Amino acid sequence: MQLSYLFLFSAIILTGAYFTYGKFVFKKFKINNNNIAPSHRLKDGIDYVPSKPIVVLGHHFASIAGAGPIVGPIIAVTFGWIPAVIWILVGGIFFGAVHDLGSMVASLRNDGKSIGVIIQNTIGKKGKRLFILFSFSTLILIIAVFADIIAKTFISNPGVASASILFIMLAVVFGFVTKLTENKKSAFLISTIVGVVVMYYFVYLGMQIPFELNYQTWVYVLLLYAFVASVTPVSMLLQPRDYLNSFLLYGLILAAIVGVVIANPTIVMDNEVHITDENLGYLFPVLFVTIACGAISGFHSLVASGTTSKQLDKETDAKVVGFGGMLIESFLAIISVGAVVVLTRSDYLSRLGEEGPVPLFADGLGSIISSMGISESFAIGFVALTVSAFALTTLDTCTRLARFTLQEYFEDVEQPIGKKLSQNRYLSTSVVVVLSVLLLGSGGFTTLWPIFGSANQLLAALALLTISVWLIKKDINPTFVTIPMFFMFTVTLTSLGLFAYQNFQKDSYVLAFIAAILFVLSFALIFLARKSLIKEVKSKELVN
Repeated sequence: MQLSYLFLFSAIILTGAYFTYGKFVFKKFKINNNNIAPSHRLKDGIDYVPSKPIVVLGHHFASIAGAGPIVGPIIAVTFGWIPAVIWILVGGIFFGAVHDLGSMVASLRNDGKSIGVIIQNTIGKKGKRLFILFSFSTLILIIAVFADIIAKTFISNPGVASASILFIMLAVVFGFVTKLTENKKSAFLISTIVGVVVMYYFVYLGMQIPFELNYQTWVYVLLLYAFVASVTPVSMLLQPRDYLNSFLLYGLILAAIVGVVIANPTIVMDNEVHITDENLGYLFPVLFVTIACGAISGFHSLVASGTTSKQLDKETDAKVVGFGGMLIESFLAIISVGAVVVLTRSDYLSRLGEEGPVPLFADGLGSIISSMGISESFAIGFVALTVSAFALTTLDTCTRLARFTLQEYFEDVEQPIGKKLSQNRYLSTSVVVVLSVLLLGSGGFTTLWPIFGSANQLLAALALLTISVWLIKKDINPTFVTIPMFFMFTVTLTSLGLFAYQNFQKDSYVLAFIAAILFVLSFALIFLARKSLIKEVKSKELVN
């Protein structure tokens, strides 16, 4: 079978889903522009900034993508490429896109607040605090891990560091020019074209002027950058950088498609489905935990309800940004699978163990792109740079999201320190950065990281639970949300149960305890949701 057939089939399925199932979901959420977007009602020039759909899509897509739709699918191919492709397509359409759009719409109807605040409004204050503590902890871990990954990438490839610095400088200039010419449509188009051309030139220039620092210095520089990106107006740095960076990924996807058409590679890997793997475990639930961002990811709910909902110009923009953004990411996950199915299974497994998923992706896709007449070394460097650029996007977005969650946790606290944390973005961001530095210094995150695959999917299940309760209270049939919710709870609870048991057997009591805590947390929120719904039913009965 030719790889081009897999890409074509996937593109048709995902595009068709956008115009069919997407239309159905859109109507179920009763999205309309009669509801004034929070970006206009609460416009502050810092976080609430009404923006063009293509700009918000660029920010949202760059934020949710990161390295997730590359790393997860490539590792999951261990169980066989066919189950990986099936879960990416089915999960992306019926799970992830619904999850992302639902989180975004629920946030739009709640002043652009995060899922944590929506939980308070639908389930109660205890539920909000439990959820925010969980999501805040997850975000701190992600910040620490990505700071470590990016610092090591910059050390091993100083050209990537130089290009990344140039991208940030370009983003600031682009944001400034866009602000000056915001009332001129042609000016934005011209600025975009010039910005994208300059960005691609910086890819080449960065490789020519490598910039080197030691690991410790890079960590501090990266976290300082994340601090600045979190407290400055979103239109000054975060939004324009993400918007321009999204064209890197669009370019990568386009280059992959053209490269596949020209090279016309064949799928060499066998069609066997492997139920178990000695390192990963059983196909169920591991496959559904490993492929997160390519199908459904709880982190997306934090982005959709944390930064994206505050930038949407109108409600109807949510369809292309929320539903469409997820389907684009699913196609990227298909490309990731395509980068390794051109290998035999034995070659794939040996190289995955030796090199890791990102270099394997860069080498595989780089060799395909080189068929366009581009130097293979440059093509591989371009792919690696794109992945690193999106990892940096994840770092700064997570810092901003962690600041939001911390502020929301303390927004109804009367103590002076609580009020300061909820109102002062500089203080709350400082807390986030300090905690990340402490975690990096301890080195403990390398031990804790494996459990957060399950934790991320638990976050998705909890977001779907919140959306379901919100829909029920709006008298909207939530079946299209509850089915994915029940499945994700089954996956995550099974995964956490196995993880706790396996680590208990290995005498890793800390990891077993954390898994058990997450297990109990999910049931606590389910109980609170049930209690809230029973109360709602009784109040309606009294009214009637």
